[in-house]
Amino acid sequence: MSSPLLEKSLDFATKIVLFYEDYSKTRKDTTIAKQLLRSATSIGANINEAVFGNSKADFISKLHISLKETGESIYWLTLLKRTKLIDYNFDDLLSLAEEIKRMLIASINTAKENK
Repeated sequence: MSSPLLEKSLDFATKIVLFYEDYSKTRKDTTIAKQLLRSATSIGANINEAVFGNSKADFISKLHISLKETGESIYWLTLLKRTKLIDYNFDDLLSLAEEIKRMLIASINTAKENK
């Protein structure tokens, strides 16, 4: 099953994986980047679980987890941008994460209205 939200989250995860690969080649300490990798890839995984959930409550719960992971990803991206540990265009990644966040909020609200 394909959805715009699932596609956006997969695009985001792909970009983060590629960023992580570049980052890990240039830095010795990858703690922040690993945290970002975990949270960013968790977004789509939870959306995928939501799509195949066994109830409306399960669907909403998984989307909430995705929303939390999106917030965490935004935090790590903002931290990386502020620290300037690597020269990278974080604005594009932050913009995509914010778009996913808005889509998740809208999806959660719609799902709650249709209970």
